[in-house]
Amino acid sequence: MRLVTFQQGAAAPRIGALERGAGQIVDFSVADPDMPTDMNGLIERGNQGLQMARAAVDNAGDEARIDAADARLLAPIPNPLRNVLAVGRNYHEHAREFHDSGFDATAGADAVPEFPIVFTKPNTAVVGPGAPILTSLDPTNSVDYEGELGVIIGPGGRGISKANALDHVYGYTVINDVTARTLQHRHKQWFIGKGLDSFCPMGPLLLTADEAGDVRDFHLTTRVNDEPRQDAKVAALIFDVPTLIAAISEGITLIAGDIIATGTPVGVGIGFDPPVFLKPGDVVSITIDPIGTLENPVE
Repeated sequence: MRLVTFQQGAAAPRIGALERGAGQIVDFSVADPDMPTDMNGLIERGNQGLQMARAAVDNAGDEARIDAADARLLAPIPNPLRNVLAVGRNYHEHAREFHDSGFDATAGADAVPEFPIVFTKPNTAVVGPGAPILTSLDPTNSVDYEGELGVIIGPGGRGISKANALDHVYGYTVINDVTARTLQHRHKQWFIGKGLDSFCPMGPLLLTADEAGDVRDFHLTTRVNDEPRQDAKVAALIFDVPTLIAAISEGITLIAGDIIATGTPVGVGIGFDPPVFLKPGDVVSITIDPIGTLENPVE
């Protein structure tokens, strides 16, 4: 299913399913009032919640369907329970691009890491499709984009094996790991430069794992003002999705609704000579086939 969190006017956000090709959203609050009212609650119910959602879609009448054009999509999980887990330098060409840029204060002799580099972005950085990226919050004027696949954890746990890791994936989304490069370098770590408010656009939906197919076949492209910047298959990750889940959960308990941003491919702004940073008036569009397109203006 293509799950969404949406809002109409000043009403409270609701959750539903975007019907492929129909241009309509099935409003779960109308289709089945017994369903959870937010995405975290739905994810926590696991397979039972998915069965309820499927039944709601199958049995929804006209009163439970609204035109998608009449709703505003929010991040599929607007209020993550914890910080977004994120991975750095996880495509070979980007690892070299970042290593050679002069902005990586943590770089060693080797551009490609031996083990996954994991950091977090505060949940307050999360915004949805169409929400502005606030470059004014970066006093150094060095805001950059990073198109990434987001992995949503379903059944949590600790010590998850690579062999079983995909059984713990609830679904996938698109993430822009926006970064203030000078702050990232200045503070010798990545939390501040990547954690400013609005620096984690997410959406437009959550594609459930049961309908996603093989994640290695996903194709990511990023455009800035309609200019192609990034183009890569998820299969090109240095550390694939099962490896990341196993590495993070080795000693840290993952919980339902946790989000992992898996890393960005080559083609970010600091890869240009000189670097090309985002500026007010720009528009960043990140597409991951088969999920959809996340688009955000820059202010």
